[in-house]
Amino acid sequence: MSAKTAKKMSYRWHLRVRMAERGMYATTELLPLLAERGVVLSREQVYRLVAKVPERISLTTLAALCDALEVSPAELVEPVRAEVKPGPAKAPPSRGAVHGIHPRRARVARGE
Repeated sequence: MSAKTAKKMSYRWHLRVRMAERGMYATTELLPLLAERGVVLSREQVYRLVAKVPERISLTTLAALCDALEVSPAELVEPVRAEVKPGPAKAPPSRGAVHGIHPRRARVARGE
């Protein structure tokens, strides 16, 4: 790894593809399969699990999905490395500065 390049990890979620390979197209088809394996989720939770990339998933749920679909975790979760090149270093804002706006010194005018 170069000193100028950082690596950021991400992943691709292949649950919908693995379901389709088994002729499963409705998210509700997963409900009984997961329940048989002790994982009880609402319809909405299962929909989000299938339709979106989950940020967190319990290992129990992942194991139940793998067992129900007869796949390995690697077939559901594909790690992806993205190289991130850092930009030029920014100087910290000076005290009192907010997004480049600096306070002005107040002028006190004496009344006549």
